[in-house]
Amino acid sequence: MIDKEKAKRKRYLFFDIDRTLTAGGYQKSYVPESAKLALAKMRADGHFLCLATGRSQAMALEYMRELGFENMVSDGGYGVTIDGELLGITPLPKDKVVRLVRECQEKGIVWGLQTDNTKVRLIPDDRFLSVTKDPYMESRIVPGLDPEDFPELFKAYVACTPEEEASLESLKDLPHYRFFKEYLFVEPMAKAVGIRRVMDHFGADYSDAIVFGDSENDLSMFVDDWTKVAMGNAIPELKAKADLVTTDVDDDGIYNACISLGLLTANCK
Repeated sequence: MIDKEKAKRKRYLFFDIDRTLTAGGYQKSYVPESAKLALAKMRADGHFLCLATGRSQAMALEYMRELGFENMVSDGGYGVTIDGELLGITPLPKDKVVRLVRECQEKGIVWGLQTDNTKVRLIPDDRFLSVTKDPYMESRIVPGLDPEDFPELFKAYVACTPEEEASLESLKDLPHYRFFKEYLFVEPMAKAVGIRRVMDHFGADYSDAIVFGDSENDLSMFVDDWTKVAMGNAIPELKAKADLVTTDVDDDGIYNACISLGLLTANCK
């Protein structure tokens, strides 16, 4: 049950990007006009708007600026940006990533690393590019690449089949997700961690937060501390945890959710 009285107070809204704020797929994404209108109205009304993405902070900065956001939970919950300033990113446990890379090396499985907050993935040779033909981010070949040479490791990438994935014992100790069929993203999936960090930064009550999501990596922020909104195009597991299921992202999903939450009036278009 949505508490309409809460909607009158300042709310802290956290939005996943793909298939939540943006429609059209990864390479042809766009923000529906109704979502733009809703964001502008809520921003004008003094609500706090924040992205909540699995992308690295560097990879998501362009989206943040294009969408008019100044705040972001990035890196799957391990990074926080407030008022355009990065407060920090917690790396993955280095020992566990090193074990994963060593196992990949032993089994001849292709891998890559993200060692800093940039748009560049490091790979030891050209096999990753050959296997994935990946458009997501730039890859730079570093001959002799060794995870031990870096003080911090933020993400890893493993180009493998589902059968090879099942054989990697070290993967069981690390969060991972297959966004593309060709390879795995080994990255944090703890968006609630970053959201709590933002709320604590402002001394805000967790119950004043509202999260919007659609996919498996949003399950980590669908906790009972705050209001949870699933898009109409969300996976069933997310809808089952939601306090509100709105329409699809390309069917005024954000706009309709904000009306249902009492943040907008039905005639504000």
